[in-house]
Amino acid sequence: MLTKEIFEKIRAKILAQLSNNLSKDLWYHGVHHTIDVEKEAERIAIAEKITNQEDLLLLKIACLYHDSGFLFTYQNHEAAGCNLAMKELPVFGLNQKQLDIICGMIMSTKIPQIPRTKLEEIICDADLDYFGRDDFFPIANTLFLELKARNFVASEYDWNKIQIKFFKQHHYFTDTTKKLRAKQKQHYFEIIEAMV
Repeated sequence: MLTKEIFEKIRAKILAQLSNNLSKDLWYHGVHHTIDVEKEAERIAIAEKITNQEDLLLLKIACLYHDSGFLFTYQNHEAAGCNLAMKELPVFGLNQKQLDIICGMIMSTKIPQIPRTKLEEIICDADLDYFGRDDFFPIANTLFLELKARNFVASEYDWNKIQIKFFKQHHYFTDTTKKLRAKQKQHYFEIIEAMV
């Protein structure tokens, strides 16, 4: 049975791995992002009336592993994170059904996001929660720097074009996040569009 005590052991292990082994130039996808997604997912889940303790713990575990694939690869990191979860989590007593739920959540964060369950919708919204927050521009800038360091984007102009395209195809899934973030996200979209 998945308990809070087991969850805390899992959390300590994966956060230590991420803190010690993630590339230092993952300015966006660092351990701080993982912790932020975990926190926002829990907030959204509570607002969405997810009360089942196991569901909440599986959601939080998926958040902790959702970008763990960056330990191994930049492209297709979701699949790498899922593989790591499949390898590590059985040691803590998680069964195949629980692993499948966790991997479903991890894989749902791949762009374009295509969640199939309520928990997958929650992790997707938590992963891109910053789109509608006051700290949007500083966080977006860390992603720009991270992508620029890997030669995925050349200039701020190119970055703004990418952001516009991304904003156009992105939408939030949960009522909670739509209510809280959609208006501000639209405002940022208009600001970026005016820059190009």
